[in-house]
Amino acid sequence: MVTFSTRILKFKKKGEKSGWTYIEISSRQAKQLSDSKVSFRIKGLLDHHPIEKMALLPMGEGSFILPLSGPIRKIIGKGEGDTIKIQLEVDERALTLSADFVSCLKDDKAAYDFFKTLPKSHQLYFSKWIESAKTMTTKTKRITMAVIGLSSKQGFPEMVRANKGVR
Repeated sequence: MVTFSTRILKFKKKGEKSGWTYIEISSRQAKQLSDSKVSFRIKGLLDHHPIEKMALLPMGEGSFILPLSGPIRKIIGKGEGDTIKIQLEVDERALTLSADFVSCLKDDKAAYDFFKTLPKSHQLYFSKWIESAKTMTTKTKRITMAVIGLSSKQGFPEMVRANKGVR
């Protein structure tokens, strides 16, 4: 386990990461967790709030970042410039796909066939987004949107852009 305090940072301009809020994980700290040079999952605490199955993303020369989404920042009550206490360890648990989502996908051969061509990380992104829905109505809407998007050979970003403003 790695424990440290750090400031929450935000990319101003950094390609696809522009605007992201994140925590830096130094190469020394990352090495204490794993010898991996690629993204890997962690669990632990941000201040006193438990996290799990979050990905550390490589930034080069052995350092990583932990992106902090809006919902995570709201839970911890902190933002850019604030100091946060971190406790991290590798999360070895396997990520699984949403059973409801896979069941619906199998009803649409084109969507299912395209979904199977996506990298595992992209498949898991769809599934995590669907499972993060707070209500069954939202979950159903997300599954429908994903199946329609995938049947049109859209990845997650393309699907979101195509449905922007759709209620």
